[in-house]
Amino acid sequence: MIKKLILTILLVGLLSCAAIALWATRPITPLGAAPIDFTIEPGSGVRGTTQQIAAAGVPVEPMLLESLARASGRSARLKAGSYTLKPGTSPQRLVEQLVRGEFAQEALPIIEGWTFAQMRAAVAAHPALKHESVAWTEQELLAKVAPEFKMAEGLFFPDTYRFAKGSSDLQVYRQAYALMQKKLDDAWRRRASDLPYQTPYQALIMASIVEKETGQRAERAQIASVFVNRLRRGMLLQTDPTVIYGMGARYQGQIRKRDLQTDTPYNTYTRGGLPPTPIALPGEASLKATLNPAKGDALYFVSRGDGTSKFSDNLNDHNRAVNQFQR
Repeated sequence: MIKKLILTILLVGLLSCAAIALWATRPITPLGAAPIDFTIEPGSGVRGTTQQIAAAGVPVEPMLLESLARASGRSARLKAGSYTLKPGTSPQRLVEQLVRGEFAQEALPIIEGWTFAQMRAAVAAHPALKHESVAWTEQELLAKVAPEFKMAEGLFFPDTYRFAKGSSDLQVYRQAYALMQKKLDDAWRRRASDLPYQTPYQALIMASIVEKETGQRAERAQIASVFVNRLRRGMLLQTDPTVIYGMGARYQGQIRKRDLQTDTPYNTYTRGGLPPTPIALPGEASLKATLNPAKGDALYFVSRGDGTSKFSDNLNDHNRAVNQFQR
């Protein structure tokens, strides 16, 4: 009798273990179901973690999930943060996510040619970020991210940045700044000889101009060459994007003759050399083109109206091109 009881208990235990093992590997929600977001607060412990998961709408029994986490021997290693339960995820895989801290990933694209003001607006508008710097001045932000600089324009690399939901916005700025420094340093080390730039920052300024002047990716090196030739000859750069940048809010979509004649620190029709700072966030292609410009003697270019440019070596040819394509 006792033997039968013991055998019955063992059989029930084995069946229970098999049932739990089967449950642990089956999807919590089926493929095609909607993802479920949930957040685990710091200091929750294994029981609090499983209860928060269930309270967020994940259709899982908290006690079973707790037992599974404890049986894995890693229940003390569950990490707080924001997660997404994807369709088809099993309880076993969910525990693995919690142990590894595979947080829900958010994305923020920063576009080539944006100004820093546009970047700040995009960062401030992202709902998944913790907005620590939104009320800071530009100088307060730089003190935390790039204290060696006084102006932020051009210092941040345009790319798509991924981060865990609830991350500080400073993480994005620090990633973008570090990546720009790396890209600029790499391009500077591989630069052509005899360029008219004394520092990487001067090259960054020019790269931002090339970025704003380029309609076709393939023309970047040619446009960079025009500006190099002008700087070498002591000619004014005479580039409209710098004038527009210096106009600030006064620019309403059109640039007029009086705008070209109104002096600002960024007006390259009235002032020689480079403007004092970049005018946009240049991408990698513009950095490379600036530091390895095309060979040639062109001093002018004008838009053909189809996104490409007509390059000229002298003013007479340039004026003919202007008459042909713009008048």
